[in-house]
Amino acid sequence: MTMIYLIRHAEAEGNLYRISQGQYDSAVTDFGYRQIAALAARFAPVAIDAVYSSDLYRTCATAQAICGPKGLPLHKCRDLREICVGDWEQKPWGEIARDEPREMEYFLHRLDLWHIPGAETPEAVRDRMLRALRAIAAENPGKTVAVFSHGSAIRILLAALQGYSVAEIGKTPHGCNTAVSLLEAEGPSLRVIFRDDGSHLDGAPGTLSRRHPNALEPGLCFSPVLRPEQAEFVRSCALHAHLDGGDPAEPVSAEPADRGRTLIAELNGRSAGVLRMESDIQAAQGRGWITLYCMERAFRGRGYGVQLLGQAVQYYRPLGRQALCLALSGDNQPAARFFTACGFTAGEERTADGRTVWCKDIGFRPLP
Repeated sequence: MTMIYLIRHAEAEGNLYRISQGQYDSAVTDFGYRQIAALAARFAPVAIDAVYSSDLYRTCATAQAICGPKGLPLHKCRDLREICVGDWEQKPWGEIARDEPREMEYFLHRLDLWHIPGAETPEAVRDRMLRALRAIAAENPGKTVAVFSHGSAIRILLAALQGYSVAEIGKTPHGCNTAVSLLEAEGPSLRVIFRDDGSHLDGAPGTLSRRHPNALEPGLCFSPVLRPEQAEFVRSCALHAHLDGGDPAEPVSAEPADRGRTLIAELNGRSAGVLRMESDIQAAQGRGWITLYCMERAFRGRGYGVQLLGQAVQYYRPLGRQALCLALSGDNQPAARFFTACGFTAGEERTADGRTVWCKDIGFRPLP
């Protein structure tokens, strides 16, 4: 008999930024690394003989909670990957909910009816997960192993093992990041002992179990500045941001298309925020530069602002940038608190007008 701890990865960028990550290789967030530390503490007294993981970065990074302290090698298995969501890969969940509400509803509650071009079927995910776990059990008879996978893939597998049809998967729980399930394997048979346990997060210092309604919302959608009224919103939003942060008011205009990219964040058809990224500033230093980052007053303090950061990461990482930077005046304490919470730190560097440069590393941490 083989005991299998089946563990979901720690919070990754897609979870935080409300982006559909599927098989897109996203990084683990700072919050996620705190969850990994809590997971390591949970398994410190547990004897583990082998560790397996999906080959995606976020699971491999989470697996270090056990591999590192116990000195075990990590065995990577592609069959343990998250469901491929096809055309939805790397799209904001808010955009998906706006453009394809019926398919979004199916994804949440009726996976048997969900059909997206290029996506896997839940049956295909179920079958490859079963194949992977049975092979792992056969390789480790009588041992205890840890297996790291992904939220939807684990949910589909556990539903099958507990006798739910594909049409009924939406009735089953969705485990939080680093949730632990325990399976018992004997021959080809797999039995669920318990599922989706995140008690190690509740017992850790602070609150490490971040939960969103339906595991997907809230979600903004984004579009470039195209209409005159959108350009006016950019100016208005920026003015309020400067004044509320204690900065002198600065004139803001719609940017030339060849200088960078300005996105409008929208929620339920309303303009909610603005993000401007300059593509040519300090590129030689491997840095992406944010020159405007603000939420409209009515949308502040509601968890939306961090989603703009996800758009900046997705814009700059493919360009080879290793850090995001922006400049803040010393009086802008609300922004300083927000960006500190997002992982930015202030250095000694100053801009020509005396503002402090804040930076955040957006590269992947090297894995052992």
